[in-house]
Amino acid sequence: MAASTFPSSPPLISGLTIAFLLTHYIPGTQGIAWAGVQVLAIAAGFAVAALVGLVNGFVIAYLGVSPILATLGTMTLCKGLAIGLTRGNVISGFPEPIVFIGNGTVLGVPFALIVLALCALPVALMLNATPFGARVYMIGSNEKATRYSGVDTRAVLLKLYVLSSLLAGVAAVVMLARFNSANAAYGESYLLVTILAAVLGGVDPFGGFGKVGGLLLALIILQVISSAFNLLNLSQFLTLAIWGGILIAVAAVPHLGGKAPR
Repeated sequence: MAASTFPSSPPLISGLTIAFLLTHYIPGTQGIAWAGVQVLAIAAGFAVAALVGLVNGFVIAYLGVSPILATLGTMTLCKGLAIGLTRGNVISGFPEPIVFIGNGTVLGVPFALIVLALCALPVALMLNATPFGARVYMIGSNEKATRYSGVDTRAVLLKLYVLSSLLAGVAAVVMLARFNSANAAYGESYLLVTILAAVLGGVDPFGGFGKVGGLLLALIILQVISSAFNLLNLSQFLTLAIWGGILIAVAAVPHLGGKAPR
């Protein structure tokens, strides 16, 4: 269930929202207003991300549209709006506190890594130690049986898509802070990586199984591979090709022993 969606639309539109507000209202402000505009810009970005998740969740859960079609539609819609409003230009030049999120360190630890931990730990606890997390796994395993057992699957799916979009909004903040710029095309390069990391980390493409710890381990492995290729001075396109091969191999391994797809 989770792997059959396109996750790039929330970070795309929320990142550009934050970038637009920062570059249009920060210049000339001072003191409390200077800090307040930054907070409001990030809040506005998260509001837009939540709206995208709300639309996805409603269309999928309440209208019965296929997740891959619904999220593909919102991704295309958001990309069209982003390119149309920005004319494809790069928005850059953010305040130092924003840039610190993607490039600063705290006691030698990258702040972006701290943000990752602050997101991963609560999500792991939610999935493994709360009734909502149990319902998420149940829906992924068998949505119809879960609905017949008395769970309001539509409400759970709606909340899940909103939560997913908010986490994508966090990624947007880190990304624009890291690059000190935002563009309508920035999120596209991470579409394959998100799917690959999920599958490599043990998330079942058909839903119901997967752990945050496995996902984090997969991200570490992919980063090591990427760093090794950079040291070998290999093309980034070759890296993408190998990642695609890894995705095919990981998806095919469970079926080599004769296991039929669900």
